[in-house]
Amino acid sequence: MIKTFLKNFCLITFALIAPITLPAGGIQKSLNQNKFPSNTKEIILSSNTYLYSFPEIHAKELLVLEVGTTLSVLRNWQVSESEIWIRVELASNKFLDYPNKITKGWIRM
Repeated sequence: MIKTFLKNFCLITFALIAPITLPAGGIQKSLNQNKFPSNTKEIILSSNTYLYSFPEIHAKELLVLEVGTTLSVLRNWQVSESEIWIRVELASNKFLDYPNKITKGWIRM
């Protein structure tokens, strides 16, 4: 009987205290605590270019990106002094777009 009482007491205590730390439980984080990337870079294409699957000229071409396409720069990759690749992500609406749409790839600079 004492064992059951102790188990139920621990369960009820946890159920009452644990939700306090959850966002719906009342503790709110301020916007200053969130880590937003401050160094995001976006580029807009001035000519048609290919989106490649990896940074090599013989890689599979995933898409043709048209003039005016907005891209977010994720990282740079320098193969040689004359060959620079950029990992990019296309601007897209993840809720409305086709779920299997290609959104990331490499472009050659």
